[in-house]
Amino acid sequence: MTEPSATFLLFGATGDLARRMIFPSLYNLLSDGLLPDDFMIVASGRSEMDDAAFRSQVDDALRQFLATDRYDEEVAARFGTMIAYQPVDAGNADQFAALATRIDGRLERGLSVYLSTPPSLFAPTAQGLADAGLITPHTRIAMEKPIGKDLASSKVVNDGIGHLFAEDQIFRVDHYLGKETVQNLLALRFGNVMFEPLWNTTAIDHVQITVGETVGLEGRVSYYDGVGALRDMVQNHILQILSIIAMEPPARMDPTAVRDEKVKVLRSLRPMTDETVKTHSVRGQYTPGAVSGQIVTGYADELGQPSDTETFVALKAYIDNWRWQGVPFYLRTGKRMPARQSEIVIQFKPVRHSIFGRDGHGTGLEPNTLVIRLQPEEYIRLAIMSKRPGLERQVKLDEVTLDVSLTAAFAGQRRRIAYERLILDLLAGDQTLFVRRDEVEAQWTWIDSIIDGWKEANVKPAAYSSGNWGPSSAIALIERDGASWHD
Repeated sequence: MTEPSATFLLFGATGDLARRMIFPSLYNLLSDGLLPDDFMIVASGRSEMDDAAFRSQVDDALRQFLATDRYDEEVAARFGTMIAYQPVDAGNADQFAALATRIDGRLERGLSVYLSTPPSLFAPTAQGLADAGLITPHTRIAMEKPIGKDLASSKVVNDGIGHLFAEDQIFRVDHYLGKETVQNLLALRFGNVMFEPLWNTTAIDHVQITVGETVGLEGRVSYYDGVGALRDMVQNHILQILSIIAMEPPARMDPTAVRDEKVKVLRSLRPMTDETVKTHSVRGQYTPGAVSGQIVTGYADELGQPSDTETFVALKAYIDNWRWQGVPFYLRTGKRMPARQSEIVIQFKPVRHSIFGRDGHGTGLEPNTLVIRLQPEEYIRLAIMSKRPGLERQVKLDEVTLDVSLTAAFAGQRRRIAYERLILDLLAGDQTLFVRRDEVEAQWTWIDSIIDGWKEANVKPAAYSSGNWGPSSAIALIERDGASWHD
């Protein structure tokens, strides 16, 4: 499985993700000369239409979602000739047979299947592929989240796919792992000698991970209610970021070594109980307010009925291993936040002994802070102490920032869609940036302990006004420890 797949089969091709992300990503890969020769895209949906009609829809999507300077009519025309549309409904053997006819003669050159469908269709779709003879040692399959709603259901989904595909053929997608700045965490930690010796409980006081969204339900009513922020964001995106921050150095940069270290971290997360959820977790749900100067309604108003689904969650997590013993990881994510913001904050401990005044009082001495911003800007900032200019006999210190803007540093490089990296790796068979089954199950094991604790302790979402960083109890969660959120 070393040669890139020559055929890309997309289920859910008429959906929003395909229009916004997948087709623009494939177009960009073609434009940059990164797709294999004689590449073919087979798009599948439930709607009946011919190739020409679907190609027109794709062209409309490219014009809408590509950056203005990226759309080129000649490239778009060539891209359109690569696309064939085949209607397929899960469970319809005749339609799968027709699909196999469209792909006939190409299987030996590799087939990458992408499931951008509800998880309930994963196993039936895979079975339809098997019955049509489309699963060979050269077939790979990628699945969008969610992989289940808890540990038990994730095993059902994984069993359904694992029955037909070997683990090295399965690519579980978490699009955060396709972001340049998330991948840059590996480079920051393991490509620079000054950080790794300090990356442990001896030097680090605590870690914060924040993923804030300004949007509300945004048309996801049927999916989001009953799922909530914990399952939707923490179980996948935030825990994947945490695992990269906290992992031991892998022996090499390959899929097995990297994912072995990540899963060790996830298995070391301290489970929560009905007692610890009261002090180590906060649930919230947004009410009417203002975001970016715009008046917005509350979650229950958007939903049309009351609900106990949380749109915000803050957690205090511990990793019970040698490196991180006693270091709290504060995690928070929510909708209708004041800003769209994803960042990691590494808060270092104070210097052990201050020579600047008695115990450092009055000198402005502050612990160092490393801020890694993932979006919307991409930067790395390290706050250090420097002497304030002046002739005072007593040294006065001020905090200054070493600021590396990744956007500015690589100004000549186009900012890529995360799915470009993931699709390219799928075609090549590189699983490093995809999630392994044992990772998914370790994530769900910890998440299930929180959900069970909430149920047993009857923890309900607290209200917070849209445009705020969650309920006041989220502030208390971290300030009880003498720290504060980096807003």
